[in-house]
Amino acid sequence: MHRSSIDQDGVLRIAGLEAEKGLVHGFSTTAFGSMQRPADERSSLTPARGAFACVLGLDPVRLTVAGAVHGAEVARVDAEGRTLPGVDALVTDRPGLPLLVTCADCYPIIVFDGVRAALALVHAGWRGTAAGIAAEAVRFLSAEYGSRAEDLVAGLGPGICAACYEVSGEVAARFDPRFRRPSGVGSGRFQLDLAAANRAQLEGAGIPWASIHEHGGCTKETPELPSHRRSPDGSRFACIAAIG
Repeated sequence: MHRSSIDQDGVLRIAGLEAEKGLVHGFSTTAFGSMQRPADERSSLTPARGAFACVLGLDPVRLTVAGAVHGAEVARVDAEGRTLPGVDALVTDRPGLPLLVTCADCYPIIVFDGVRAALALVHAGWRGTAAGIAAEAVRFLSAEYGSRAEDLVAGLGPGICAACYEVSGEVAARFDPRFRRPSGVGSGRFQLDLAAANRAQLEGAGIPWASIHEHGGCTKETPELPSHRRSPDGSRFACIAAIG
């Protein structure tokens, strides 16, 4: 697992994705402020989001945002500059159209097809992970753009690590035993490994193991990233991804 440092521009990136020609990506830090939803939900743009997009060399007016309702719905994006309610993953083949998801312990996941120039951006919390959102995004890329799993590369951004993510037995029971372990004898609580569960989904969808990269940072343990478990104040960081 690779743990990237914060770049001088205040952005986190996944080292394994930086060499991908035609892919622009980054994760905001507290240097940009919170990326939480605008007061006017019809708009996708806030000053913080706009500044982040500009640092990545992207047009903030074109930002298109997943509404993130912790489900497994995927939407194709052909028109820019809006928020799409009710979805947790976006796919596009439009160059320069920035996709955005916000997180505060959930995992942002990027899936990129450099052969056909297609992109998926996923918001994966425990509900979305249990519902198979990462695998559904891969399926959508195939259905919409003819992507082949063997051509895809994927990146798991920062999210809460298993050691910091304690859940109830009811939640844990929705996951394969490989991804959970008891928090303590008789506690009835479990530590849940969302990163491993999503990696397994991506591999199960046919993406080669070596083509799946992880940032490795834990949101709860990283002061430069918002974490709902550490500080439930509504703050969010953002992942932006675009076809360059």
